[in-house]
Amino acid sequence: MGTATDDEIIRKRLLIDGDGAGDDRRINLLVKSFLKWCGSGSQEEGHSQYQRMLSTLWQCEFSMGKTLLVYNMNLKEMENYEKIYKEIECNIAGAHEKIAECKKQILQAKQIRKNRQEYDALAKVIEQHPDRHETLKKLESLGTELEHLSHIKESVEDKLELRRKQFHALLSNIQELQQTLENDEKFPEVEAHRTSVEADPKPGTS
Repeated sequence: MGTATDDEIIRKRLLIDGDGAGDDRRINLLVKSFLKWCGSGSQEEGHSQYQRMLSTLWQCEFSMGKTLLVYNMNLKEMENYEKIYKEIECNIAGAHEKIAECKKQILQAKQIRKNRQEYDALAKVIEQHPDRHETLKKLESLGTELEHLSHIKESVEDKLELRRKQFHALLSNIQELQQTLENDEKFPEVEAHRTSVEADPKPGTS
């Protein structure tokens, strides 16, 4: 065990002695001794009362010294407590700053985690789609195929237009041929009538 310091020894003695509650008694005793000394009849009795007064006076001075020591020690304790209080306040302020910084770091960590989750989700979506080079190749291939189909469409439309014109011409030829056939069918009847008229002369002519 460590040895006690002088301040601790003095503090213990002062606590054991009390806070000067016996000063009034000592002063009363000093006054009584003084009165007895004034009224002493013999030199021996006067010397005894004088020694008793000195002893009481020394006790009063000692008590005052102890009170002064207690006062100074209390001042020291107050200064020490004030220093400790300021240190505690500084520690509390530092703790508040650390808590605020930790809150910021937590918010940043949450935002980073959210960004990572969004990035992972976006990466999964991107993985499900072909890359840009492959998409451009497919678009180029589709464009070529579309151009080829467009040429085929134009060719088919040209052929259909030609067939339409040919069909129209065919219909016209058929109609002309039909008209010619109808005319040919009517022509023999007309010729037969003319022949009949020419063979049978009119009456009165001979």
